Amino acid sequence: MASELKESPSNNPGLCVEPDEATKEYYMQQTMFRIKDPKLSLDFYSRVLGMKLLKRLDVPEMKFSLYLMGYENTATAPAIPSDRTVWTCQKVIIELTHSWGTESDPQFKGYHNGNSDPHGFGHIGITVDDVYKACQRFEQLGVEFVKKPDDGKMKGLAFIKDPDGYWIEIFDLHRIGHITTYAS
Repeated sequence: MASELKESPSNNPGLCVEPDEATKEYYMQQTMFRIKDPKLSLDFYSRVLGMKLLKRLDVPEMKFSLYLMGYENTATAPAIPSDRTVWTCQKVIIELTHSWGTESDPQFKGYHNGNSDPHGFGHIGITVDDVYKACQRFEQLGVEFVKKPDDGKMKGLAFIKDPDGYWIEIFDLHRIGHITTYAS
């Protein structure tokens, strides 16, 4: 008799077997990072990771800006601002939130990345065509590594840091299945 999949409800107490019909159109759309300096973050996410600025929203009365970044073709984005917002929110994005003034405030110490005490949020993940080639490029660009592809027990995946210290997992689809076989 074949063993049950690890993903089966009997192996995951609390897992809902049939999600409520009302949630059938829900999907994961974004995660948000608070950033200190948009100039540094926009450079990193666009030049280093190849994302595009899909939409920028400024909220003067609350003194913050949102930079909605992703891997979409901006040539297909609507020109009308409200339509572009709706278009952007149908994509998988990262929302970079900048509270005005943090970039020049010497007292501002930055944000907690979740990977030191107290632990919380961990990382986002980016799929690349070849993790080794991508990491060679990141190294040439001066990107800070948490883990290089051949470090540690999980060979073939890496972790880098963005300008605010958030961790980004880097992996490719050719290797990820093999890397995780021990956990399957």
